[in-house]
Amino acid sequence: MVDKEPESSTSNSQAPISHFEDALSQIQEFLKEARVEELSQLIEQFKASEIASAISAMTVVDRHRFWELVPERRQAKVLTKLGEQVRTELLDSLNLEDAVAATIGMDTPDLADVIDEVSDELHDAILNSLAAGDRVLVENRLSYPEECAGRLMERELLAIRADKRLDVIKRYLRQRGSLPRRSTALMVVDRKGVFLGKLPLELLLTKDPDAKVSELMDVSAVSVNILTPLSEVANLFQRLDLVALPVVDDDQRLVGRIVLDDAIELIRAETEKPMLQMAGLEEDEDLLAPIADSAKRRLFWLGINLITAFLAAAVIGLFEATLEKIVALAVLMPIVASMGGIAGSQTLTLAIRGLALDHITDSNRRWLLLKEVAIAVINGLVWAVVVGVIAWLWFGQIGISLILGVAMVINLLAAAVCGLAIPLILDRLGQDPALSGSVVLTTVTDVVGFMSFLGMATLFLL
Repeated sequence: MVDKEPESSTSNSQAPISHFEDALSQIQEFLKEARVEELSQLIEQFKASEIASAISAMTVVDRHRFWELVPERRQAKVLTKLGEQVRTELLDSLNLEDAVAATIGMDTPDLADVIDEVSDELHDAILNSLAAGDRVLVENRLSYPEECAGRLMERELLAIRADKRLDVIKRYLRQRGSLPRRSTALMVVDRKGVFLGKLPLELLLTKDPDAKVSELMDVSAVSVNILTPLSEVANLFQRLDLVALPVVDDDQRLVGRIVLDDAIELIRAETEKPMLQMAGLEEDEDLLAPIADSAKRRLFWLGINLITAFLAAAVIGLFEATLEKIVALAVLMPIVASMGGIAGSQTLTLAIRGLALDHITDSNRRWLLLKEVAIAVINGLVWAVVVGVIAWLWFGQIGISLILGVAMVINLLAAAVCGLAIPLILDRLGQDPALSGSVVLTTVTDVVGFMSFLGMATLFLL
């Protein structure tokens, strides 16, 4: 079942909505006043992606009320546009029959994603509702590990043989009557189905009909193994401006392809992932999820940060006597740690992005380190002068001002080195630097900042 996006109709009593933000306000008003007919008319004007956006912007209670008004013929398409958390919560809240009905008509990749997310009971019910052939396709896709090319690929493709002439291919295409979506080239295989390259449609239409495919095909066309991580797939689409990417098995036989539509969503997710993980959040964090659910998901990383905070506090405790004698140090020491943390986060973010895009290699790591150290020295000296002058005007003690400036330079240097080194080390160890890098960095900059500032004050001012 294909979801047809509705067109605005002047026959409806409800005028078309020109700005979706205004429509969201109207939806909330109609829901509050239980104006079902007007809501139904609004929904008919929306595309599936707009309905999904509206659902994501609602509280859980309003979502369920609104979902009841979404026509069954459109529910599958809307579900594919929702984030994982919102979609799973919505499906699990429905009775089993309605939840299964809402998935009818989904493409195999989308259906596999949904089945993998929901409860075991709904998982089995959806599978049992499928025709034998569709069930085999879905189970086959679910057999691949998560976050690999096999989970994203579609099996609809058009493959031609390298030993055929162009006129034969043209006759075949005319008989076939259509091309797979996003087709700018035809996949070329040998008799055993091994991927050999691509034949651009432009060449098929413009070159000598008697020429063979093998004479014109692009043998340098890139393909990926079915188990290739999705992060590498996203990188290839960005770097090579691909429209479709062939997927092959371990024997290099063509088994599917990943198209631009799916890659765009993948690239967006890969772009957001590092920033969310650095904050200890999930990719599809539901902004309006129930309080208890959101609190539970964030509890772990807050606990990790608490441990590092106690470590920094322990360092401060070593200089308790110094702080009692020179109260100004307690006022100024957060500045050192804060500046180091911000500078380190800048380097860390760039390093994680560079790793994700494969911009950091063995050949440029040394240069990057020298660059970050140079930047730290320049920024450290500039801001050391600024905060040193402010501290002198504030407390009138040149010794404290000098120590504050030196400690800031030291901490910014440590932040630059660690901001680059931590993600590289974690990546080499097979750990995700976006998930734990910021926690380690914060600990380092706090400890180095407090230790250098309070340590020098103890040595030179007491």
